[in-house]
Amino acid sequence: MNKARSSLAILCIIFLMSTLLLACSSNKEQNSQAPATTAAPAAEASATAAAVAATRSYTDYKGHTAEIPVKPQRIIYSGETYGDLIALGVQAIGYPLSMGEGQVFEDKLGGVEDVGFPINLEKTVELQPDLIIYAGIEEADYEALSKIAPTIIFNTFAPLKERMLELGDLLGKKSEAEAWLAQYALKEQAMWAQLKASGMKDGETASVFTYYPGDRLFVMATTGLSQVLYGEQGFKPTPTIQQVLDEGMGFQEISMEVLREYAGDRIFLLTPIAEEAKQSTDKLLESAVWNSLPAVKNGFVYTQDIMKTSSDASTREWLLGEIPAMLGKQ
Repeated sequence: MNKARSSLAILCIIFLMSTLLLACSSNKEQNSQAPATTAAPAAEASATAAAVAATRSYTDYKGHTAEIPVKPQRIIYSGETYGDLIALGVQAIGYPLSMGEGQVFEDKLGGVEDVGFPINLEKTVELQPDLIIYAGIEEADYEALSKIAPTIIFNTFAPLKERMLELGDLLGKKSEAEAWLAQYALKEQAMWAQLKASGMKDGETASVFTYYPGDRLFVMATTGLSQVLYGEQGFKPTPTIQQVLDEGMGFQEISMEVLREYAGDRIFLLTPIAEEAKQSTDKLLESAVWNSLPAVKNGFVYTQDIMKTSSDASTREWLLGEIPAMLGKQ
């Protein structure tokens, strides 16, 4: 009986020792694996932080060189063509919201802080940007902004392709910029094919006019709606407008006396914002000069809100659908 109890005791001790050894072995395995499971996320976080913190030298078109983030996260954009950023899937933390009023992208400005126009330096400091993209040309403004954060001066009057590729480079969105330009080209080609199938003739000319306060009549050239109309497959400018284009001008003031020389086979009239300019437009529409133009007689006149004809990428893409709609209402 005692021998049986002794044997049982020995077996229990052996069992307990085996259990303890297995537990220790398991703990060792877990401890050896734990660092491996946490090392990967830690390494990824470190790599992301390094990418965000990395900088590179960049020289803007005015010759200013700055050390800018490789992947900027907190961008303030002060200037026209904000729709370029939206087309690239980028939202700035600060922008002059008054510039976005009435634009086709106005409903996409939620959460963007208003930095005012001219840009408010105190608000800019408060937002703690890591990159400021500024469309002004005043050196004093540039100096003040560059003391807050890396600042580059951006040419919002450059052609669409040039702007998009430069922004893609600035924002770490090169592939997105190239993809957007490719799909835009396909949509543009499809639009002109649609218009020609519905009656647009090769060689037709077009003009874009608008009034500014002070009874000032302007013909549009390298800006806004004209940039779309005068595409490679699109309408042609009249010889007088071609001269304005050759000089690289966005627009030119003209008088009523020479209106006929600038008027094309089709006329696009931009509805102004200011009440005084609207009154000038109404007088134009009642004038004998206007009503004698071939485009007017043929019913080839189209109106559009001037705020919906900006040069930015988002508006340009919107216009590809809007132009056929306008021409279809004739």
